[in-house]
Amino acid sequence: MDYGGQAVVEGVMFGGRHIQVTAIRRKNGEIETFESRRSHRPVFAFFKKIPLIRGMIALVDSSASGAKHLQFATDRYDLEADEDPEENTSRLQMLFGVAVVGVLSLIVGKTIFTALPAFLASILFDQVVTNLILQNLIEGAIKTLLLLGYLLAISQTSVIKRLFQYHGAEHKVINAYESGMELTIENVQKQSTLHYRCGSSFIILTVLVGVILYSFFSYDTVWDRILTRLLLLPVVIGLSYELLRFTNTVRDIPFLTYLGYPGLWLQKLTTREPDDDQVEVAISAFVQMVEQDNKVGQTVNQSPPACTFGGNSLAKHPKEG
Repeated sequence: MDYGGQAVVEGVMFGGRHIQVTAIRRKNGEIETFESRRSHRPVFAFFKKIPLIRGMIALVDSSASGAKHLQFATDRYDLEADEDPEENTSRLQMLFGVAVVGVLSLIVGKTIFTALPAFLASILFDQVVTNLILQNLIEGAIKTLLLLGYLLAISQTSVIKRLFQYHGAEHKVINAYESGMELTIENVQKQSTLHYRCGSSFIILTVLVGVILYSFFSYDTVWDRILTRLLLLPVVIGLSYELLRFTNTVRDIPFLTYLGYPGLWLQKLTTREPDDDQVEVAISAFVQMVEQDNKVGQTVNQSPPACTFGGNSLAKHPKEG
């Protein structure tokens, strides 16, 4: 089973086959968790088995299922015990910080980063560059520069810096787990902050796939170019998702391992080295998720509560059954 996760405000969310768990560090230093049951939609389950289509389904499903965990983190992390979430003046600021990063994983964000480079490339270079392949390479270069500039800009804020540290903690926990190590802070901190299945890798793969795919489609005007890119966006997402899965599969094979390097390079911007407290939060979320996911897997016909709140402490790495 390949577990996945994402960083949230002052915490980490991990998801399994049946359960998703978020752990955050409250202002008072305590770790608080939020647990939810995945809703298994038969239609989604069917399309998730179909190559190319499953990439778009996974993106939509991930955005929908993760929304309540993002809300939990932004609502709860800096509240005092007797404080009303609606009266918290910093909530909008925190929510905005998460939304700025999260937009990269949403369709709206992909639309912006697809249409704008196409527009700029046409306006600035189409009069002097007539070769279709070169035009697409220029468009890809502009898209990459915009993406890197965007990430560098938002990474200067304190909220996003800590978010990127929790992103690194998420990867370290996954790497330790996949290596079969006991999940202690010391063991986890020895791991890399990079991982082949990261959403950052997916983003850069969409750029590379787009450059190749767009080369098969000519255009007459800048608006034709933008429309073509937007219509092909689901195809780009589908192909990029399959390529991401492939790079993860072959990551230990000599030479083929280099296919995943562009994504790992981008993760140098989207992850930071976490401190021990942040790693502890990530371990707490992961351990609870695995334990509950295994329990639900064994009693899948039962109906546990949809969501639960609670505290969690460090636990040892569970053995998979």
